[in-house]
Amino acid sequence: MLDAALAYAQHNQPNALEELMAFLRIQSISTLPEHAADVRAAAEFLAAKLRQIGLECVRLIETDGHPLVYAEHLHAPGKPTLLLYGHYDVQPPDPVHEWISPPFEPEERNGNIYARGAVDDKGQLWMQVRALESLLASGVLPVNVRVLAEGEEEVGGEGIANYLAKHSADLACNAALVCDTELFAPNLPTLCVGLRGMIYTEIEVHGARTDLHSGMYGGVAPNPFIALAHIIAHLRDQDGTILIPGLLDGIKQPTKAELLAWQALPFDEEHYRETEVGSIKLIGEPGYSVLERTWARPTLDVHGMPGGFTGTGAKTVIPSHAVAKVSLRLVPGMNTKDTFTRLQQYVAQITPPGVTVDTRLIHSGEPVVVDTENSYVRAATIAMREVFGRDTVFVRGGGSIPVVGDFTRLLQIPTVLMGFGLPDDNLHAPNEKFCIANFYRGTDCLIHFLTLCGA
Repeated sequence: MLDAALAYAQHNQPNALEELMAFLRIQSISTLPEHAADVRAAAEFLAAKLRQIGLECVRLIETDGHPLVYAEHLHAPGKPTLLLYGHYDVQPPDPVHEWISPPFEPEERNGNIYARGAVDDKGQLWMQVRALESLLASGVLPVNVRVLAEGEEEVGGEGIANYLAKHSADLACNAALVCDTELFAPNLPTLCVGLRGMIYTEIEVHGARTDLHSGMYGGVAPNPFIALAHIIAHLRDQDGTILIPGLLDGIKQPTKAELLAWQALPFDEEHYRETEVGSIKLIGEPGYSVLERTWARPTLDVHGMPGGFTGTGAKTVIPSHAVAKVSLRLVPGMNTKDTFTRLQQYVAQITPPGVTVDTRLIHSGEPVVVDTENSYVRAATIAMREVFGRDTVFVRGGGSIPVVGDFTRLLQIPTVLMGFGLPDDNLHAPNEKFCIANFYRGTDCLIHFLTLCGA
């Protein structure tokens, strides 16, 4: 059955790519209300394909936001049940003028497919679909499968979190499979075994009742932007060390074995600075390597400060309020509730006189570390070695996939993070791409993985 499924996948590669392009043309931008119909269209596109390949109980599950897509195939008695997760929503394409080709008109160039969502996560979700199709077309699935895809991962995943909290008994399974990560380097099979958590917040400062003329009131009326700048400047130092009292207490450090494994990875710091980051210098906490800073240390970043006057020309106004969008990435030993409480209390303490402040939690996700000794991780390493012909390396990810923490906490199952993106795939940025060879190899790896789990 394995050989037949692999042969089916290889024979149908052109069709797989054509279907993916159709999926990518749907502008399923979850954060923009004007694209709500497009997000639903993407959900329906996915559901139609799952029905076509033979999955059962396929349906859209309504949430307070965008719908979930559910499907199942539970005809392997005595075999494990796997929950296959992915997301069909995408980030906005801005700035559109920096795209070489239109973000929602997929284009093949240099062995890649370029489009918004190509690697994050439509392309990787479609690998799961194609692996299931190949196995079903060649016989029967070697394991039981539940598919659960969401349309709100890019806006915090609140809908799926609420559904899992209320319906965890309906999703009984042994492990989850998530394809939303990347290889550490081209042709290097990689499993992500840790993710940072996150809290995404808004800090809003209020001054006068209304906007004021700076000539008439400057010097006496508080300026919320200046107050906000003061607050932000005291959240971390110039190296990036977070200054919130007690926040770094209790952090779990990587093991010596992990640190040694990270040191052995093919990582060129100068190449990383120049080609991936593109800055004149890397910053970060002294005493930690770049990989430690991005995988195993908490960080704090400011993402935007909307408000005030930003139009062409001049307007001498003291705004009545100012907002900053601020996030923190969390590592093992931290939790979202405690982190937000510490941030909220510290912001209140350092707020200058004359203004009031409101710190709001927008969304969050807990940090996760996966045990590499579980049987599903072992099956994934074997599957990747079969396809790539090399041993698999274990890494952590600096990003956050909130639902993975929910799988651990609510379903009490391990998660295999088996992704096939590349570090330069520009996810969330202009000219996002997915290596077509990795799209095909990823499908083959998943066929091997599902077969091994059912052996």
